[in-house]
Amino acid sequence: MTDNNIKNHIEKHPLLIVDCWAPWCGPCRMIEPIITQLSYELRGKAMFGKLNVDENDYTAEKYKIMSIPTILIFKDGAVVRRMVGMRSKSQLLKDLVPFIKEEKQDETLHQKEIL
Repeated sequence: MTDNNIKNHIEKHPLLIVDCWAPWCGPCRMIEPIITQLSYELRGKAMFGKLNVDENDYTAEKYKIMSIPTILIFKDGAVVRRMVGMRSKSQLLKDLVPFIKEEKQDETLHQKEIL
């Protein structure tokens, strides 16, 4: 995702999980495989994306990303949850479940990779 297209993704996907990261961030590299794994496991229920905050400072500033990794959950176009710092897969899933249970299966979300 980029400054130029994140708005379109937020509007297009009823449930969007955005991993805000930077290449130099150790915890960001540690959480990346967990995000990738969850994107496959939750395919059809949520869309996942990655936003490099170093390359997309407008969006990072707009959503007040001060520490990374930060994961933003967008539901129907609005940020409904913000998670800062490294989390285990079970912690992330626990935070995502309430939003996923509200969503109906969306056949358009059969993604093969993260945005």
